[in-house]
Amino acid sequence: MSDGKSYFFVGIGGSGMMPLAMILSGRGARVSGSDRALDAGRVPAKFVALAARGIALFPQDGSGITSPDQIVVASAAIEETVPDMVAAARVGAERLRRADLLASLFNAAVLPIGVAGTSGKSTVTGMIGWILHQTGRDPTVMNGAVMTNFVAPDAPFASALVGSGDAFVSEVDESDGSIALYRPQIAVLNNVSLDHKSLEELRVLFGGFIGHAARAIINMDNDEGAALALALPDARRLTVAIEREADLAAANLDPRPFGIDFDLTERGAAPIRVSLQVPGRHNVSNALAAIGAARAAGVPLADAAAAIGGFTGLKRRMERIGAANGITVIDDFGHNPDKIAATLDTLHAFPGRLLILFQPHGYGPLKVMRHELVASLAERLTPEDMLVLPDPVYQGGTVTREVTSADIVADLAAAGVRAHYMPLRDDAAAFLIGEARPGDRIIVMGARDDTLNILAHQMLDRL
Repeated sequence: MSDGKSYFFVGIGGSGMMPLAMILSGRGARVSGSDRALDAGRVPAKFVALAARGIALFPQDGSGITSPDQIVVASAAIEETVPDMVAAARVGAERLRRADLLASLFNAAVLPIGVAGTSGKSTVTGMIGWILHQTGRDPTVMNGAVMTNFVAPDAPFASALVGSGDAFVSEVDESDGSIALYRPQIAVLNNVSLDHKSLEELRVLFGGFIGHAARAIINMDNDEGAALALALPDARRLTVAIEREADLAAANLDPRPFGIDFDLTERGAAPIRVSLQVPGRHNVSNALAAIGAARAAGVPLADAAAAIGGFTGLKRRMERIGAANGITVIDDFGHNPDKIAATLDTLHAFPGRLLILFQPHGYGPLKVMRHELVASLAERLTPEDMLVLPDPVYQGGTVTREVTSADIVADLAAAGVRAHYMPLRDDAAAFLIGEARPGDRIIVMGARDDTLNILAHQMLDRL
């Protein structure tokens, strides 16, 4: 894809679009694009960073698509009535789904490493990328989140890395079914749980994904993933687990507020002490999966363990924004039952109330995961904690609003848990700031909305 072709990305600022655009640009393609967030003035720094890479930006009014030689790339969420799509049809430009383009790049790599699962994909992708980078493999990495290790003045939104080595590391998405397009040499399956689809659909998608791989790295602490692992021959799977039998196992976990240490054991070998700069038991699972993928790629265990100790995390993954007047502000991507559970369990291991602003990531997902989400929150919130839900994120288009944030609050009340529904996000933020006292942790939670990170910084400023 470095043959000088011209690509136009409709929605270039999206978490799945921006790194793909940066990879193509880094490989020599001509890249341009539009985004309704650019037109609305949201997260301007992101578009400044794209322009600094020589990527031309246009209003999303069709003006950037003028030639049949352009390849127009759009996600499944882009509707045919968007002016850019109308313009593409008018000029006869070739059109590609984002997933199809990414899969073609991935499948063409010498060593395609795919990371799948309901939770932890971005973190594991970043961890694998960092290990391979630190051990001289010079990988290409496609991530849905900014990897803080690779952030630099000329790369403030480092969700992609363009390398010249054999490895192409990418998270792969099950939400639109496009996971079926990928043919990994090494496949990672973190976990299987509810988010966008039913468990029955997920079993088929994830089972097919690991079935294509020469080697699958599977988290045996997840019952659904472990069941899928049993369908593979022993020689094609590498198992990981915490405090139980597996090819790679972690034991003697010692958590810190923003990190965790553990003993790493490979079958038949002496343990190696690993010190992570990211917190929580779930990140030990993530680290095991990443080290497993690195081992499958030929990295010695000691080298992988040493490298992962330098991994500093991702933006919006339990990111500590700062503290003021004894109150800490944290920004987190938690949006489904498992992700939220991991964050709350990690934070509740240490003193302090949790004041949570949770913005659901869409009306559709809220309908799918309603009961599991309520159960997860009800199980983990203490009487001292506070939870406020504004309306779900909405960025245009048609949507059915069958289940709302108000419904979640009502369900929690029926379960004996106090929560607040405040339609406007700014009102929810102001409420929590007014309630906060020294020792509290304020957590901003949600996905599919880059302005949540801005909100977290604004809340810190107001404190």
